[in-house]
Amino acid sequence: MTRIFGAAILAGLLAGLLVSIVQEVRVVPLLFEAEAYEAGAHAAAHTDHAGHAHDHGAAAWMPADGAERRLYTWMANIVTAVGFGLILTACYALRGRPVQGRDGLLWGLAGFTAFGLAPALGLPPELPGAAPADLVDRQIWWVLTAVATAGGLALLAFGRRLPWQVAGGALIATPHLIGAPVPEGPGTVPADLAAEFAVASLATASLFWVALGMLTGAFYRRFC
Repeated sequence: MTRIFGAAILAGLLAGLLVSIVQEVRVVPLLFEAEAYEAGAHAAAHTDHAGHAHDHGAAAWMPADGAERRLYTWMANIVTAVGFGLILTACYALRGRPVQGRDGLLWGLAGFTAFGLAPALGLPPELPGAAPADLVDRQIWWVLTAVATAGGLALLAFGRRLPWQVAGGALIATPHLIGAPVPEGPGTVPADLAAEFAVASLATASLFWVALGMLTGAFYRRFC
């Protein structure tokens, strides 16, 4: 058990650091650009006809730009990577078979499909200032999609009979047949910036999952 935890923690640490570096280069600049649009729209909405902004008190706390914000982001990425690493290594252990060279990659791709690609088909990654749907509805649909996709992929991969595989495909399709929540109104972010962010976020997520899968597979094979 200790070796399983060690493999997951080491793999999560490395994958979290890797994705944090990629985010700094590819994703964070798009976030800053979107926040500038959001700040401009917010200021315009709260300025009266005489050109005087209304004071609504202190804003809610958030990490300061620069080192503090970067630190919190990197910490969140590492904690998330370790958590998913524990799930992957637990799957390896429960399967009860030796982990081969490509197993980690396949499990990583499955993780990306379940937790990244499938939810993004209905709820693409959103920038600040985008037009979101109701938060609770989005959370429910995201969890439903991730769980249904993970379960469906398991049935497709391990179901030895056609009915199980058909059920797996139906399970994957169910959330998309239900439909994702619809945004409540227009946003302030240009469509091309939102599209670029969605692509960059999904590319970063795919890199994260491939790296995490391969690292957990390699460390599990070595230590467990």
